[in-house]
Amino acid sequence: MSIADNQVVQFHYTLRDGETLLETSAGKDPAAYLHGHGNVIPGLEKAMEGKEVGDEFEVTVACADAYGERHEDRTQQVPVKHLQGAKRWKAGMIAMVKTDQGMRQVTVIKVGLKHAMVDLNHPLSGKDLTFNIQIVDARDATNDEIAHGHAHGVGGHHH
Repeated sequence: MSIADNQVVQFHYTLRDGETLLETSAGKDPAAYLHGHGNVIPGLEKAMEGKEVGDEFEVTVACADAYGERHEDRTQQVPVKHLQGAKRWKAGMIAMVKTDQGMRQVTVIKVGLKHAMVDLNHPLSGKDLTFNIQIVDARDATNDEIAHGHAHGVGGHHH
């Protein structure tokens, strides 16, 4: 079965920026997403289209089709209490912040007593990313998954 819209795809991945290993699903449950709903970066979704279960491939996604270009002027002061993910913050740490568009990753630039200066660029913006992908499983999505716009179960939401 070729990967197409409204299918739940499970895959293992290794993500690199050049030679630097950024993330891998090795030794964990595979990642899962609902194809055609923007749940993964556009360049990766495009590369998955038409592939089959069992396929293994490598794809390099240009930053424009990944997390976009970096914008040096995207910094903001936020109350430290709004940073999620650690008790004590230091420059260079990645925090989660709730925004009007949902949760987003920011990088801490400097921390004061009550406020922190953060970089709003996604930590992987401005980078071309290389994925090694192994497609483990694909199935038709349930009506619930299509209505919610994401995969449920292993590697998805609502475990």
